[in-house]
Amino acid sequence: MGKLFGTNGVRGVFEEDLTLDFISKITASLAAFFKKGPILVGYDGRVSSTIISKVVIATLSSSGLDSAVCGLVPTPCLQYATKKLGYNGGIMITASHNPPQYNGLKVIAKDGIEISREDELKVEEIYFTKKWKISKKFGIITTEPKAIDVYLSGIKKQINIKKIKSLHPTIVLDLGNGAQAEAAPILCKDLGCKTILINEKIDGAFPGRGSEPTPQNLEKLSKMVVKSKADFGIAFDGDGDRSIFCDESGKILTGDRSALLLSKYILQKYPKSKLITSVNSTSVIEKIASDSQSNVLRTKVGSVEVSRKMVKEKAIIGFEENGGFMFGKHNQVRDGSMTMAILLDLLATTGNSLSKEMDSLPPSFTTKDKINCTKDEFKKIIQILQSEPYKKDLTDGIKLSLDTSSWIMVRLSGTEPIARIYAESSSQSKLDEIFNKYLQKVKAVLDR
Repeated sequence: MGKLFGTNGVRGVFEEDLTLDFISKITASLAAFFKKGPILVGYDGRVSSTIISKVVIATLSSSGLDSAVCGLVPTPCLQYATKKLGYNGGIMITASHNPPQYNGLKVIAKDGIEISREDELKVEEIYFTKKWKISKKFGIITTEPKAIDVYLSGIKKQINIKKIKSLHPTIVLDLGNGAQAEAAPILCKDLGCKTILINEKIDGAFPGRGSEPTPQNLEKLSKMVVKSKADFGIAFDGDGDRSIFCDESGKILTGDRSALLLSKYILQKYPKSKLITSVNSTSVIEKIASDSQSNVLRTKVGSVEVSRKMVKEKAIIGFEENGGFMFGKHNQVRDGSMTMAILLDLLATTGNSLSKEMDSLPPSFTTKDKINCTKDEFKKIIQILQSEPYKKDLTDGIKLSLDTSSWIMVRLSGTEPIARIYAESSSQSKLDEIFNKYLQKVKAVLDR
C-alpha cells in the first residue's frame, strides 16, 4: 500500500493532514496522471466536501484539464456516470464511513472503477517528485446534470421492473444522513415501492446514527420495519456504496449473509461464473459457488482489490463482508442502490419473505471488532499469532484457520489508526469462544 492512498482512496482529518494545500497538490498530481480531461467531480454531504470540490476543480483547471461537477451524489453514481457519459476519469470527494471530521478523494478511472494499486503508486510518484505543471490555458469548468438519471437508468436495466411493481413492496430506507438520499428514494418510487424514510436529511455531522451502519446502531431501522410491516429495511453508509439489510422480523443481517443470498440468486441465473471476495469474508461462499459450478477467488481487503480482480477475471460478482456488494453486469464497484434492486428482484421472483430466503442458506456466524493500534503494535500482534499451531494466510494481516468452519483474522486498517479483528464459526457459542479468546490475546499484546 502507498504512503498517501489507503485501503480506499486518500483520506484524512480535514485541515489537519487533509489540508487545502495538500488537496491542491494531490489534485495536481492526479491531473498529471490523467493527462487530459474531462474529469467528473462529485462529493458527499460532509461539511468540508463543497470547499474541497472547489479546490479540486480549480486545480484541474489550472492544470489545463476540463472538468464537470455533478454535485452531491452517491459514490457509485459518480463511478457509473464517469463510464457511461464518456469522462476520462472521476474524482469523488468522500471519506465513506469515516467519522465526520474526515474527508478524502476516491479516484475513478475512465472505466468507472477506482484506479488500480499500481496507478495509485504512479500518482504518489508524481506527488513526491512534484512533477505537476501549471497550464498556460485554463481548463473549462461545467456542470453535469445527468449523473443521477443515468445511474438509476443503468440499475433499472438489470432488473424486472414489472415483476417488482406487482409485488407492491414496502421498504424502510435508513439513509444515514448520507448521499444515497439523492438517489435511493427516487429508485424506490420508480419501482413502485412504498417507502418509509429514516435519517433522510443530508447532514455531514451524521447525527442520526453515524456514517457507518452497524448492528449496534440500526435499532431504529429494525423497529420501524416491524412497526410498518415492511418487506425489509436497508441502511446505507455515508457515500452510499455499501448497504446493510434488515428482514421483515427486524433482524439485522450481516454483509456476509446478505452477500451469500444475493450471490446464490445471481449464480443460479449465471452458473459457471467467477466470484471475487476478500480474505475476511465468509467461507460459506465456496459452498454456494460450488452448487452452480462457479469459482471463488480471494483478494486483500479493499474494494479496489476486489473491483480490479473482477475486471481481470471477468467475474460477475464481487463482495466484502462490510455490506459492499458488486454486480459486474452493472459496474464492478460497490453499489448500495444496485444491491437493493437485486434484492427486490429476488423477492419478486421467489415470492418468499426475506427471512425465509435467509433460512435457506447454510449456517454461519460471523463477528468483528476494532481496537486502537499503531503499526509497530500490529507487528507485535503478527509475531504472537504466527506462533499459533494453525494454517496461516498472510495475504492481508494474518488469518488463522482453526478448523474446517472456524477462522480468526487480524489486519491493520488502511483508513484509520486501528486494527480490525474478524472471526467466523458454525455456531454462535463457538464463535463467541473463539473471538473472545483471540481478542484477549490481541489486547494482551497492546497492554504490554
